[in-house]
Amino acid sequence: MKKLPLQFYQRTDVTGIARELIGKMIVTKINGITTSGRIVETEAYIGLTDKASHSFGGKRTARNEHMYAPAGIAYVYICYGMHHLFNVVTNKTGIPDAVLIRAVEPIAGIDAMLKRTGKKELDHTLTKGPGNAAKALGISKIHSGVNLLRSEIYIAEDDFEVDDHVIGTSKRIGVESAGAAAHYPYRFYLKGNRFVSGSPTK
Repeated sequence: MKKLPLQFYQRTDVTGIARELIGKMIVTKINGITTSGRIVETEAYIGLTDKASHSFGGKRTARNEHMYAPAGIAYVYICYGMHHLFNVVTNKTGIPDAVLIRAVEPIAGIDAMLKRTGKKELDHTLTKGPGNAAKALGISKIHSGVNLLRSEIYIAEDDFEVDDHVIGTSKRIGVESAGAAAHYPYRFYLKGNRFVSGSPTK
């Protein structure tokens, strides 16, 4: 397994990056516990021009400051006061593009994931949806700003191959208030994977 290089994140096409992250492995080493999962669902956000993005129009606050960080930095925010959502910052410093990791397929450290989420056994809900995925992996708001080229949280590729025809595309989930941007086809998912959230037809 090989950690993704900085150049992967520095590219300007955030939708292309979101698509290419399908099938990659996310690994966390938090408090001495290693967990990992295969990314099966993502959403792209084009910071400045995307009304669904936290940084639309150049909005900059304490909450979204890490979106403006260099590529390869984690941006984690809290949704509905309880769900911690993990994003990958891309492009150049000051251009707040990011990819939300919406779902992963558990691979390693499943017992730890069950303990973190309070679940008794592995089923499709363990890492389905961005809040569940981050919680199972041990990722929370305190990890916003973490460098993904280091060891605490990183994304890697192995010999798992994803053909274009097995990657689905749809509008994003939960951004209905963003007007026309709510219908952008910026969500990508691995077809047929039981950990994918929402409906594939959305």
